[in-house]
Amino acid sequence: MKSGTYNIDLEFNQILDLVRQLSKKEKLRLSRELEKEIIDGKLTSLLEAFKTDDLDQETIDREVEIVRSELYAKGKTT
Repeated sequence: MKSGTYNIDLEFNQILDLVRQLSKKEKLRLSRELEKEIIDGKLTSLLEAFKTDDLDQETIDREVEIVRSELYAKGKTT
């Protein structure tokens, strides 16, 4: 059997009525799926906010080495 994509227009209250008919197990599953979707959206937004062409791997490596050196030096003095 071939599966397809179906779109239907539902108002929020109709969706809420459907959710109320779900079992506890199904509600938990739906909750996890919604949470995942929200987290994915937030992560995508965050990554887009930090996306830049001004930062290359060499710059990142240089900064990492500076921080490592500072932490090493701080560890030696304590």
